[in-house]
Amino acid sequence: MLLPIRCSNNVCKLLSPPILSFAEMATSISELHQAHAHMLKTGLIHDTFAASRLITSAASASTPHTISHAHSIFTRLSNPNSYIYNTMIRAYANSPTPENALLLFQQMLYDFVVPDKYTFTFVLKGCASFAGLEEGRQVHGHVLKIGTGCDEYNQNTLIHLYAKCGCFEIAHNLLDRMPMRDVISWNAILSAYVEMGLMESARHLFDEMHERNVESWKFMISGYMGVGLVEEARSVFDDMPLKNVVSWNALITGYAHASCFSEVLVLFEDMQNAKVKPDDCTLVNVLSACARVGALSQGKWVHAYIDRNGIKIDGFLATALVDMYSKCGNIEKAQEVFSNSWKKDISTWNSMIAGLSTHGFGERALQIFSDMLADGFKPNEVTFIGVLSACSRAGLLNKGREMFDHMVHVHGIQPTIEHYGCMVDLLGRFGILEEAEELARMMPLKDAPVVWESLLGACRNHGNVELAEYVGEKLLELNPEDSTGYVQLSNMYAHAGRWNDVMEVRKKMKAQRVTKEPGCNMIEVDGIVHEFLAGEGMNSKQT
Repeated sequence: MLLPIRCSNNVCKLLSPPILSFAEMATSISELHQAHAHMLKTGLIHDTFAASRLITSAASASTPHTISHAHSIFTRLSNPNSYIYNTMIRAYANSPTPENALLLFQQMLYDFVVPDKYTFTFVLKGCASFAGLEEGRQVHGHVLKIGTGCDEYNQNTLIHLYAKCGCFEIAHNLLDRMPMRDVISWNAILSAYVEMGLMESARHLFDEMHERNVESWKFMISGYMGVGLVEEARSVFDDMPLKNVVSWNALITGYAHASCFSEVLVLFEDMQNAKVKPDDCTLVNVLSACARVGALSQGKWVHAYIDRNGIKIDGFLATALVDMYSKCGNIEKAQEVFSNSWKKDISTWNSMIAGLSTHGFGERALQIFSDMLADGFKPNEVTFIGVLSACSRAGLLNKGREMFDHMVHVHGIQPTIEHYGCMVDLLGRFGILEEAEELARMMPLKDAPVVWESLLGACRNHGNVELAEYVGEKLLELNPEDSTGYVQLSNMYAHAGRWNDVMEVRKKMKAQRVTKEPGCNMIEVDGIVHEFLAGEGMNSKQT
């Protein structure tokens, strides 16, 4: 915490470096507010250089709150220069609202502040982000008028803009006219092909390139993975002459997104053997893979690696560790990581709430939720899935109803299938089947089957055969090819001794050619992950 300083303006100028350094190292909006308040109190905010450094620090975080704060400072400056304008335009170009970069550029022109080559690079990047072809054409006109059309950065950004908007002929023409083309120029088009899923065109361009860098290979690997061509992605990776952490991450991330978690762990081992040092992205993907296959010992090894190398456990890394320990059954260790994490984000809180809920610690999960609100975090849809699940598993009926109401009317979050499912499950546990049925009716038909399945299970558990028959018929109507409804309805009839009805359900299954899917599970034994199906022999995969 900064202590209040009382001094004259001249003295404050001497003390300005510490406060500006504090602003530049700020890691939260509250610290930025603190630095801003100090500069307002001392008058330092009126110094253009000092104000620009505060704006740069706030804008560089590129989150809605920090950019909004940076903009509020910006609007109070009497004579912002091109550097300050460029800082704000760049921040908006990289934000979820890139169109604001163009609006700020217009204001810059109205204020008769002369743009430079950096201005156009940032504005064009913003246009590319929201596929603003017409706006980009107008900015292109300004580029030619000002005379920065030969600037390499402007040319590369223009190429990417036109390619991103699908104007590949224009993009190629610009590339052909460049006197000094480099790999970045080629990548500007290559990345656009990949983003659009045009992998055949991307491959042709990739093969034409006389020079490639790590980014080129990364685009191809990610692109192939994105359209499900795993073998092609691996082939590109294997052909790379030199592989660094970026290329390894591209392949590992692709396998993780393709749910090939055992392959992720094998790749991580290969990466270590290749003496390539993993970064946070690598570790997060590997921990997520450990969580999905239950590889606790390997997850512990990754955690030990993090500690040995002095890597800060915060944000995504903290979330991945909490999630790994929770899903691998060690909730105590998950809580320890959570408590010791020096900087938590909303995902970290959500992961801890979900982990406690899964392990049956409903009251503790709700306490973490309260702590999260007290720390100023705004809950999202995922938060309430964990909260409502905790209420359901712990049998907290009134609390569950209260949380569902708060989610909608206090936090303005519209319920999704997961939220309805949690509430139907909670009401079903207490036999409040009519209210549960009413909630199920509120679901869109395309999303409803899983909720009706939960209600059918509750009907079976509470012996409400009449409602179960209605729910079962509704479920079969919505999803006639899924075995779950048939099986549950058959089991309920069997429990009630209605064997003729059991036979009727099985006849319907046979007529629809519906078969029951075998159960699947994974366990880790002595560092080896085993995957097996019900009714089959064990299939081992060493990781």
